[in-house]
Amino acid sequence: MKPIKNKKQLEIKLQQIPNHPNPKVELEQYSTPAYIAADILWNAYSLGDILDKNVLDLGCGCGVFTIGSLMLGAGSAIGIDIDGESVDVAESFSEKFKLDNCRFIAGDVFQLVDDFNVDTIFQNPPFGSQKRATRGIDLDFIEKAISFGPDVIYSFHMASTEEFLIDYFSRNNLKITHIFRYEFKIPKIYEFHSKESKGVNVIVIRAENTCK
Repeated sequence: MKPIKNKKQLEIKLQQIPNHPNPKVELEQYSTPAYIAADILWNAYSLGDILDKNVLDLGCGCGVFTIGSLMLGAGSAIGIDIDGESVDVAESFSEKFKLDNCRFIAGDVFQLVDDFNVDTIFQNPPFGSQKRATRGIDLDFIEKAISFGPDVIYSFHMASTEEFLIDYFSRNNLKITHIFRYEFKIPKIYEFHSKESKGVNVIVIRAENTCK
């Protein structure tokens, strides 16, 4: 595969990766739009968090951050998701793009043994906002991410929780260096959705592990 030269080229590539094939409401499966994923990945690349790094994508869905990291020169990338159908899609597209050092695991993030060699983690966890979802699971994802001992974590959250998260990250020895802000377009994919699409304000926090 030819090297990616700019953010727009990366976005075009990521647009080829489909959304969750069978989204499950209890998992709050909303696929990250390609333009947001490309922006986060390009910023991470510019900050030295991808090239030749070992990347872990927690709750990877169809693998947009796993695949995008390898497109930008990651040394290796592992994507993990509890939904086997989405992992199958991710694997098929990693093969389509002929990416090396790529691995996907269908399994529960919280059941994993913490023996990965990880530099950078990306995660877009469930926010716990749906009635059938687990409350506070995004915080559980942060704790799990910390357990892998990465240098840097990129984590998606509802913008309304920003003040709480700033304090939470600090109490967990994570130094926030950047906060990226987006309007996350959620399409009508579940039966309770009344609009064709809805914009939700989200933040992506870049935090450095001060315990390293």
